[in-house]
Amino acid sequence: MNESALVVTGDITGFTKIPPAEREQLIHALPDLFQSWVEESEYARIFRGDSFQLLFKHPQEGLRRSLQLRCWFKKSSVTENIVLDARMAVGVGQISYYGETVLDSDGEAFHISGRAFDAMEEGEFIKIVTADQLLNEQLNIICRLMDLIISSWTRTQAEVIFLALENKTQQQMADELNIAQSAINNRLKLAKWKEIERTIHYISGLLER
Repeated sequence: MNESALVVTGDITGFTKIPPAEREQLIHALPDLFQSWVEESEYARIFRGDSFQLLFKHPQEGLRRSLQLRCWFKKSSVTENIVLDARMAVGVGQISYYGETVLDSDGEAFHISGRAFDAMEEGEFIKIVTADQLLNEQLNIICRLMDLIISSWTRTQAEVIFLALENKTQQQMADELNIAQSAINNRLKLAKWKEIERTIHYISGLLER
């Protein structure tokens, strides 16, 4: 087969700190979110309770959804003291074959993603890795800088950016959240959304080349 894809391996940070009822509710809601994104339900799976793996065939789609997933966890945080997030290793490479689910599939992208996830450092939330070591060095610096911004997002900022990643207009976001359009604009500015969006486009271009 040997077609290229993007594989995301990750887990939920802060998950064990929330009450069991909230953990159960979160895990039950997550598959519905995944199935609204991926082309086939088999391309997204939860395993070991708080870990997950997703497969995307287009780099920009995979990067946007990875960022959106972090927003989803942040806005799902049950208390101000416990902020949920996700650590994710994004592997870009060839797919050798598709199994019954993403967990049974194999190929370069899976190996890269799995090894990168195991090697993630404390405080590192997103890592993008390819078979090109020079490119990886560049991506590592970009991701580190991008993560400094993303990790500082508040729950309300993540809520708005989640909708922005659905390509909704500011007025549509305002209507959905029942707040003023000016409040939407302010949250996006404080979260430095334009800079993050440009970075996503830039990384996508690097991966597609």
